[in-house]
Amino acid sequence: MFAIIGGSGFAKLPELNITDRRIVRTPYGLTSSPLLFGRLGSLDIVFLARHGFGHTIAPHEINYRANIWALDSVGVTDITAVSAVTAANGSFENGALVMPHDLIDYTSSRSSTYFEGPESPVVHTDFTEPYSAVLRATLLEHAGSHNVPVYSQAVYGCLQGPRWPTRAEIRRYRNDGADVLGMTGMPEAFLARELGLNYAHFCAIVGTNCLSTGVQNNECTLELKQSLEKIRLLLAGL
Repeated sequence: MFAIIGGSGFAKLPELNITDRRIVRTPYGLTSSPLLFGRLGSLDIVFLARHGFGHTIAPHEINYRANIWALDSVGVTDITAVSAVTAANGSFENGALVMPHDLIDYTSSRSSTYFEGPESPVVHTDFTEPYSAVLRATLLEHAGSHNVPVYSQAVYGCLQGPRWPTRAEIRRYRNDGADVLGMTGMPEAFLARELGLNYAHFCAIVGTNCLSTGVQNNECTLELKQSLEKIRLLLAGL
């Protein structure tokens, strides 16, 4: 089964024909939102709103373990995460779509593994390639067939949040090789890997000023909506 995790500006899928709405209780607490089951295009999917349907949960407060565990528990095998990011790489224009191929984790103090505690085995998970090559190829091929350009080579830098970085920190991230910056890609991607789920990340670029103000002004809101609309229509056509 295919799942979509919606991020900022992507808390609804109008094309989703909802057949079930389920609250899943997990060993790690409640998910960010109830799981919505339905039909999207040719796919049976599960949709989860990462920040809650009212966008009430901050990136550093998201219960990532509950979200991924719940999706796995209902039979999900493939996850496409959608989020807004800002570009650290000046060659990536605002409004562009990006599917990162690698990541750098700058987060701290987030519950980031299912294998912890005295009764848990010691598990070292291979995370050399954090995203599923097969799922990325499928999504990129689909975008190409619809003549929608997507940057497929980009390094995602996941920040702790909730604040945005200083200028000196942005220089550091650029020197590290980060191309885009967000706050929700980790530990989400790693938890999916621990459970053996295919995971890919679809990002829409908006400017730093837009994100740092909560995407409040009209120009930023329109830019974000237009970018996410492209992703939404692509996913609806799978």
